[in-house]
Amino acid sequence: MKRIHTSKDPLMISHLKNVLATFGIKCVMKNMDLISAAGQLPPTECWPELWVVEDDTVVRAKAILKKTLAPLSSVKKGWVCKNCGEKIEGQFSECWNCGCDPAGAQARGLVKLASRSLGRR
Repeated sequence: MKRIHTSKDPLMISHLKNVLATFGIKCVMKNMDLISAAGQLPPTECWPELWVVEDDTVVRAKAILKKTLAPLSSVKKGWVCKNCGEKIEGQFSECWNCGCDPAGAQARGLVKLASRSLGRR
């Protein structure tokens, strides 16, 4: 049995145990109630721990945790609408101003109908 992760947050330890369980990796949580002893013991020694039961799964478990705990990749880069020149944030797939997509293709019918109702053509 080998310790693979500690955290001051018991919910995170429980979540990571569930993540590893979906991959068939057996884990044990320790020190889930020891945080109340912080002060008498060093706080980091009281943090909840996640232990892998089978030593031959440690490398795989660490790789899964590394990917799980990695920061999310940033949103796509912003783009400039080829139709109207408006700067659009990367999470959007259409221009808010004219409804074109990043390739400059005209929007679907909804935006056209909305702009007609506003008196635009």
